[in-house]
Amino acid sequence: MKTSLDRIDSYMNILGIINEQISEDVWIIHDPTKGLNQIVVFVDETLVTLRCKTISVEGLDEQQRLKLYETLLKLNLEMVHGAYALEDTSIVVMDTLELETMDLEEFQASLEAIGLAVAQHYRILSKYAGGSNGHV
Repeated sequence: MKTSLDRIDSYMNILGIINEQISEDVWIIHDPTKGLNQIVVFVDETLVTLRCKTISVEGLDEQQRLKLYETLLKLNLEMVHGAYALEDTSIVVMDTLELETMDLEEFQASLEAIGLAVAQHYRILSKYAGGSNGHV
């Protein structure tokens, strides 16, 4: 009988996604050919979280940060799965799925939405990436 963690690993294999399992419940996806790079997948009890760091807000003055946050709120409206969030000094795009009911199609849709958001929003976010140490 497959565990939930085995199911996630199986989904990545079925989708042909290049990844590295760094602990029992954490994977990092390194698959730029699919538009999926530096996406962290981790399981925490009943949830699967997918997260990708985009840019750092370090080095931005208050006015630039306010404009960036307004831009991110507007970009969140365009997203089918997930949203942009602030984690410490980094902007991340993330999605959370229920582990028990998550199926292959939902997992794939979430990954594709994150990859698409990073690609489509690159031009917009890159102007704020002066101090970036993330994906953009």
